[in-house]
Amino acid sequence: MLTFIKQIFIWWNQQTLGTKIQTFLFGKFVGKDSFGNKYYQNKSGKRWVIYKGEIDASKIPNEWYSWMHFINNKIENSHDLKKYKWQKPHQPNQTGTANSYHPKKNNHEFDKKYKSWNS
Repeated sequence: MLTFIKQIFIWWNQQTLGTKIQTFLFGKFVGKDSFGNKYYQNKSGKRWVIYKGEIDASKIPNEWYSWMHFINNKIENSHDLKKYKWQKPHQPNQTGTANSYHPKKNNHEFDKKYKSWNS
């Protein structure tokens, strides 16, 4: 019962019940990316994504970003682009996680910005 209520009201957790109904009735499946996100389009041209797991817009890889935003690039029209050895795989936004970037992370200087009193 709780998951049903979450699907009705909470959009940041997963897709809502309304999105499921819209996808079932009007959505045409276009493709799936390497993270498991599914991309849909309706007859009028509206496009949306059903995220696998937690919803985060930075989970959309470069191959699908241009498609979602109606950008016509010759390079990115094919969703199966050849990746080179030097290219890193796409990562979602790492802010707030242990993988986030900080210039002094190795020195642990950002842990404390003050000195404790010795009493």
